[in-house]
Amino acid sequence: MNYRMIGYVLGRIFLIEAALMLLPLAVAVIYGEDTVSSFLFPIVLLAALGVLLGLRVPRDKAIFAREGFVVVALAWVLMSLFGAMPFTLAGEIPSYVDAFFETVSGFTTTGASILVDVEAMSKGLLFWRSFTHWVGGMGVLVFAMAVLPMSDGRAMHLMRAEVPGPSVGKLSSKLRDTAKILYSIYLVMTVVEVILLVAGGMPLYDALINSFGSAGTGGFSVKALSIGAYNSPYAEIVIGIFMMLFGINFNLYYLLLLRRFKEALLSEELLTYLGIIAASTIAISFNILHTCSNFAQALRYAFFQVSSVITTTGFATADFNLWPTFSKTILVTLMFFGACAGSTGGGIKIARLVIMFKASLQDLQRMCHPHAITTVRFENKPLEEKTVRGVHVFLTIYIMVFAVSVLLVSLDQLDLVTNFTAVASCLNNIGPGLEIVGPMGNFSSFSDPVKLVLSFDMLAGRLEIFPMLVLFSPSVWLGKRRTSNHHQFRQGRRI
Repeated sequence: MNYRMIGYVLGRIFLIEAALMLLPLAVAVIYGEDTVSSFLFPIVLLAALGVLLGLRVPRDKAIFAREGFVVVALAWVLMSLFGAMPFTLAGEIPSYVDAFFETVSGFTTTGASILVDVEAMSKGLLFWRSFTHWVGGMGVLVFAMAVLPMSDGRAMHLMRAEVPGPSVGKLSSKLRDTAKILYSIYLVMTVVEVILLVAGGMPLYDALINSFGSAGTGGFSVKALSIGAYNSPYAEIVIGIFMMLFGINFNLYYLLLLRRFKEALLSEELLTYLGIIAASTIAISFNILHTCSNFAQALRYAFFQVSSVITTTGFATADFNLWPTFSKTILVTLMFFGACAGSTGGGIKIARLVIMFKASLQDLQRMCHPHAITTVRFENKPLEEKTVRGVHVFLTIYIMVFAVSVLLVSLDQLDLVTNFTAVASCLNNIGPGLEIVGPMGNFSSFSDPVKLVLSFDMLAGRLEIFPMLVLFSPSVWLGKRRTSNHHQFRQGRRI
């Protein structure tokens, strides 16, 4: 394990987080709030640690897959630990466990909250709370790659450990350029949404907060009633559409910029994603029609909630906890589906589900025709066996983590629906669940140990499970470092 290189990268991440905290600090100054000092201490601490760890470049710059997983997992955990400080120092979330839970929920774009009275919080802290969505949406390490010099070899291991989906590819010959392209598209789409919301009469501060939430598919809002508090069909439609857009693989937007329209618009994953949204919206619309004044309202409510849940955003305009069982079942199912690979959404991902479905059909075909030669194809390309095997492994570990989490959460003696959907919402980075943790509820009823379990689930879900498992694996930290080139290449591709 190259500890010095791990420390060096983390030092750079600390400097980035210190710089990011300057924005909510400025908001606190603009609104004349007394929370300024709550940001100053963590900023100074992060800057000091960043300079201490990242001042000198290590001689050995090698990073293998193992170091990549550890760096990414540690970066997200430590950023959450430091990011929770302003809430506790300001006294607005006195419990540090609660503040950590809220910050993890922010960075992982989950949107699960322990806050009972959101609107009582200061502007600066609410801004930081939602800005973590925007930072975590595209990825902390992806942002680092865009602004810091880093070789493609080191960057690839970090990107593989952080970017969601069964595989990671380049949009350009250099990964740093890929990161810049991704963040440029991300920034432009966010700005466009802010402009549209302001044009519809929403205050600029609220437009920024809600755009951070929908861009990062997070779901934190400045209102206790979420987007429903605005009572604006215009805002509801704009945010609903943008949540859906941010749930699309960003590689497709790049293809559109290159005018490769056919390749982008006929994407197998995109068509499946849009098809699921359309079918779910129509089914729920008819099911809740009797609770609405007309079909247009039912369609609007259904589309918003479907878009919010499948993209794992968590915004709400209606209390779907009160909807018929059929509609709630559809929404819970969509929690597991998630958005597209390479998007800011969470969940299992549409790409994995399509690959899993095709692999299952292939296995059935082999049972009927043992000598037939078949290949799983996705996006009109044959998939390597290791990609298909990786999907199987991911789903197996996903189910194991989910089952263990439900068992641990059940120790709090809450009802089964609350426990099950709480884990589902955290592991899939959704936000609201059903019953106590429904769209109009929160996670404050859980004990501190269970909140830490759910925090682990949020981090595991955002980082696709493996980095968090590697981080807590004793063999990773106790294993001896191999120094020969032969062993280095066996351990992972050298950078």
